[in-house]
Amino acid sequence: MSFEEVLDEQSRLVEVELKRFLGEERLRGHGYHRLIGQLYDAIEEYSTRGGKRLAACSTLVTYEGYTGHIDDRIVKVACGVEVYRHCILVHDDLVDRDETRRGGGTLHMMMIGEMDNRFGEGTAVFAGDILSSMALRPIIHSGFEAEKIMEVVDMINTEYQEVNESQILDLMFEYTSPDRIEWEIMASKRAASLFRATLLAGAILGEAPAEDLFLLREAGEHIGFAFDIQDDIIDTFASEEQYGRVPCGDVHKGKKPLHIVLAMEKDDRFAQLMIQAYGREGAVEVDEVRNRIVESGALEEAKDISRQHADIAIERIRATSMEDRSKDFFISFIDFVKESLDWYS
Repeated sequence: MSFEEVLDEQSRLVEVELKRFLGEERLRGHGYHRLIGQLYDAIEEYSTRGGKRLAACSTLVTYEGYTGHIDDRIVKVACGVEVYRHCILVHDDLVDRDETRRGGGTLHMMMIGEMDNRFGEGTAVFAGDILSSMALRPIIHSGFEAEKIMEVVDMINTEYQEVNESQILDLMFEYTSPDRIEWEIMASKRAASLFRATLLAGAILGEAPAEDLFLLREAGEHIGFAFDIQDDIIDTFASEEQYGRVPCGDVHKGKKPLHIVLAMEKDDRFAQLMIQAYGREGAVEVDEVRNRIVESGALEEAKDISRQHADIAIERIRATSMEDRSKDFFISFIDFVKESLDWYS
């Protein structure tokens, strides 16, 4: 099967368990207070609204690579991973002031109701915290040995802490002009932390050998770098029809993805253009920003860096003792990330 077919197959398992788990939480919330019930309604709708469940499926595929099967226990863990991912997204949407995600409202927009923005935003802060607590429950009650569960919970908590540290740097970059080294420091704990956590969770519970845990930690980090760079390029260069969002959203928010950082280093006038584009969504600014990034060579350099990380990730995956089916899944996904870089020029 292709990695897309495996992803579809595994994501359905996660989806069923996620809906079951969130449904229980929703009933409990309604039993407490009408407003809390409405919050859990929103959380369930937000968390089950499409998506490929790549993080959770990575945990399943890694586990299968060491055990040869998928069981109910690891599906519960994958459900926890998916909830963990959504607690990050809720806060991310709030900080970025995004109003939509996957064709629906962001959680803070869903919770405004008859109130105001402050209520919606404040509720989303608490909702993200609630989700971070909820994420641990399916893992703790998955049925694995207590020692293994504690190892996974400790690892996920560490990676969650690091994701939030990176988000603070990412926010700071909207007010500063980071160089490539600063960007790499930030990105080393962003998607890299998420992929490290998802791969290691499956490997630890699948009782992978110690040398494989080291390899998968490195693989996850390099997948994260490659994916981050690719995803940021899509944000700048994809059309609204392709991406489902207004193009150059990061530029309008003053964010500094790698290709922007490189363009600012190569083109002294680019920083002024970024200031002009900040907060504006006019087509002229979008076209000029894209042209400057391409003409400066920043786009191709960012692509090359993404490919380098992707190649290292593939090398690390191949060196593990996982079964070939699992290796093929990750290698195919990484190759897809590399190939998609060529869609934009």
